[in-house]
Amino acid sequence: MSNSNPPTVVRVGVGVVVKDPRDPNKVLCGIRKGSHGEGLLALPGGHLELYESWENCACREVLEECNLVLQRPVEFCHVTNDPMPSEQKHYVTIFMMANCEVTNPPQIPRNMEPSKCEGWQSFTWEELHELQKEKKLFGPLDRLVQDSPSTVKDFISS
Repeated sequence: MSNSNPPTVVRVGVGVVVKDPRDPNKVLCGIRKGSHGEGLLALPGGHLELYESWENCACREVLEECNLVLQRPVEFCHVTNDPMPSEQKHYVTIFMMANCEVTNPPQIPRNMEPSKCEGWQSFTWEELHELQKEKKLFGPLDRLVQDSPSTVKDFISS
């Protein structure tokens, strides 16, 4: 297969709706760098590894990217189908949601992958809707906000 042919495999991504431990009415997002969706806001997450559970993937990715430990259980909240033809990629994204483990002082998100993310900020669900209208969200997060599942809205507001 030559490099000009698009891949024929759909990849599985896991995105994590993580409440900011300093402000539980907001979720953590970062601006992507050095990959597809560069310059757009995304949730922490990444590829599901072979034989890995969705929960373990969510915990691993959030620790690797944000240096945060999640409370278990981490719960499923939504799934999206995310074709990205302009980038010759196609993902199915499984969204999980979680709180951080309670510590004193609260955990603080740290940017553990500065070559992949500009840094972590937190946003309300309403702020994400406004950013979605401005086309500033990475494809899977954009679809999640469009779909606006009650599981996510209830989680953020609880």
